[in-house]
Amino acid sequence: MKVIAINGSPRKKWNTATLLEKALEGANSEGAEVELIHLYDFNFKGCTSCFSCKLKGGKSYGKCAMKDELTPVLEKLKDVDAVILGSPIYLGNSTGEMRSFMERYVFPYLTYSNNLPSLYPKNTPVGFIYTMGVKEEYFDMLGLRKTIELNENFTKRIFGYSESLYSTDTYQFDDYSKYVADRFDPEEKAKRRKEVFPHDCEKAFEMGVRFVKRQRALEAQK
Repeated sequence: MKVIAINGSPRKKWNTATLLEKALEGANSEGAEVELIHLYDFNFKGCTSCFSCKLKGGKSYGKCAMKDELTPVLEKLKDVDAVILGSPIYLGNSTGEMRSFMERYVFPYLTYSNNLPSLYPKNTPVGFIYTMGVKEEYFDMLGLRKTIELNENFTKRIFGYSESLYSTDTYQFDDYSKYVADRFDPEEKAKRRKEVFPHDCEKAFEMGVRFVKRQRALEAQK
C-alpha cells in the first residue's frame, strides 16, 4: 500500500501540513508506505486547455501532456492506493497551487463521453483536508460548503470515492500582536488550538487508517 499526501499550503509546518502528517501517520500505522509532497516546492502551471488528454489516438490521451516540475508528481500518483489533498482556504477556495494541481491531476481522466465518465483505471479514495481561519457558521455565506461538495463530486466521479475533513477557526499566527487582526481574539484562538485542533488531528489520523483498510478490503474482494 502506498499513500501520498499533497500539501497545497505554502507552509510546511503549520495547520494543513500537520493534519496531512497525521493522516499519513494513520496510513502508516496500517502498514502503508507514505509520502508528503509540498506543491510550493515545484514550478508548474495549471491546465493550458491544449486538450491533448482528449485527442483520439493521441499519445497523451488520458494524461496531461504538459512537461514541467509537476509531471513526475503526476506519474507517482498513478500507482498509489490513496491520495490526500490538503489546502488552507484563501478567498473562499483552495490555494492557487492546489487548484492548478487539481486541473492537471483530475481533468485528464475526465471524459466527455456518456458511456465512460472516467479513464482512471481503479477505485482509489481521494481525501480533502481544509484549514481555515473562519468559523463553520460562515460556510454558507462564503459558499464553502458548495466548494467542498463540488470537489468531492468531481473526485468521486473520476476516482471512485472521496471524503472531506475541515478544520475551522484555526490559529494563524505565532503572535497576533504583530499583525493587524483585531477581528480575532488571540486568547480564544489559542484556546481552540489547544483544545479543538488535537481532535482534528485525530480525525485526520483516522482518515489515513480508514483509506488503507478500505483498499485492503477491495483487494480482498478481487
